[in-house]
This record gives sequence, C-alpha cells and structure tokens, in this order.
Amino acid sequence: MDDLAGFLRTRRSRVDPAASGIPTDSRRRVEGLRREEVAHLSGVSVDYYVRLEQGRATQPSEQVLDALARVLGLDETERGHLHRLARQRRHRAKAPSGRVRPELLRVLGLVADAPALITNHQLDVLAGNRLAGLLYGRPMPGLNTARHIFLEEAERGLYMDWEKCTLDVVGHLRLAAGKYPEDPRLASLIGELAMGSERFRRLWARADVRARTHGRKAYQHPLVGLLELHQENFALPDASGLELLVLSALPGSPAEDKLRLLAGLGADNGNAHPSVNAQIRE
Repeated sequence: MDDLAGFLRTRRSRVDPAASGIPTDSRRRVEGLRREEVAHLSGVSVDYYVRLEQGRATQPSEQVLDALARVLGLDETERGHLHRLARQRRHRAKAPSGRVRPELLRVLGLVADAPALITNHQLDVLAGNRLAGLLYGRPMPGLNTARHIFLEEAERGLYMDWEKCTLDVVGHLRLAAGKYPEDPRLASLIGELAMGSERFRRLWARADVRARTHGRKAYQHPLVGLLELHQENFALPDASGLELLVLSALPGSPAEDKLRLLAGLGADNGNAHPSVNAQIRE
C-alpha cells in the first residue's frame, strides 16, 4: 500500500532547490530536486539513490535515512514514516486486533459532558458515548469516519473545516499503511475511498503523512448550530492500535452551552452507556 521509493519521489519533488543552495534558472524543467542533487546533498552515490527510488536498493542504514530526511526537509512525523518504510522489508508488523476492553468502556462511560469515542487505525469507531452519537446523529457502531467524510455526501455539511478534515484523514491512513502494509481491511478501505472520491485519489497521490494529536474541530450541527470544540487524541498504551478521542468545549463558551442543550435534546432517546461495535471487537 505504501513504499519507500514512492515516498522519496514525492518528497524530492517538493524541495525548493534555492533553499538547498542550488542555483536555478528558467531552463530548469524538474519540479523540486533532481535525483543527483539529493544524492550529492545527502552524501550517497547517485547510483545508490536511483536504486532507492526504483525500489532496488538494499536496506538503507539509519545514517543514510537521517541524511535523506535532512535534505528533504522532513518533519518528525515524516521522518518516522521514512524509517518505518525502510524497515518493511525486514519486518512486517501484524495489524492489531483492536479489541475494546471492558475497562475502556467504563472509562468512556465516565466522560459525560463531551463527545468521546474510541477508534482503530482504520478509523472505525469501535465505541462512543451518548454525546458522540448525538453529535454525529447516528449510532456509533458501524461508523467509519473516513467513509463518513469522503463518501457520505449528505454528511459533509457537518464538518465546518471539511477540506482540512480530508487532509487529516488521508495523512492518518498513510501513516497506518506504513505501519501495517499487509492489513487487508485497511487496503480494502483505501481502495473503496479511491474508487468513490476524486479528492481522496488526489490527496493519496501526494503521499502526505499526518499524526493526529490535538486541534480545533468545528461542526455545524443541524439541531444546535455551530460547535467549536477541541479534539485531544490519546493513543492507548497497550499495543492495540486504538485511540481515545475527546471533543471538549471551552468552559463558559457557547459551545459548552450547546453541548449541554444537545445532551438534553437527546435525553429521552439516548442511552447513558457507551455503544460498542461488537462486530469489530470479535
């Protein structure tokens, strides 16, 4: 699903030659750096770098990868992705099962005043509290946020920053593909998104990677209007590949009042306990 050669090619094409000290003129036809320029700046032979981009080189050393990351201007997330892709030939990580432990459900149930959900590396929502279900307007079991954002046209209006959300989703799935290149369910999801969304195809071809950690999330909810929330992602420390996402409102803000209103609107029909995607747990 992802490979070192393709990642190097896309990163090379984005480096400004002038920023690397390489003079340019109007006759230059290459976008970004040439292969020989990357090789020279990183201290490897041109032949070896060409073989790297063609997928024919042997396992590159940590020193070579660090040099390439420096020349290509990779950030911390991209640097980790580069090293992970280079290690794939020696070690193929098995995709985690993503089982939601009962203890996690108890923790999720304690989050009462903010939407909270547990997702796996494929962006399946495995469990969500009542406010999460009210935010999305649907039960949590069966929801995949990547499909929700790219393929469900009627739901697009929920995301105020839809274009940024698409960047985040593709960046996350690129990282997941680098970690679990032989995960058939992930490969199937990526193929489905590519078939169904032209924007996904364009973004996937860019090979950008993004780590989801925290940030602003804005929703246009059909019942309570604009909800400006803050998302925190907590990677669960048990090698499960799961994340806990909590969407909180600033104390005293209109969003806090609207979340309280939303909880009240759903009180008659809601369930105080988290809903779980039992099919994915098995």
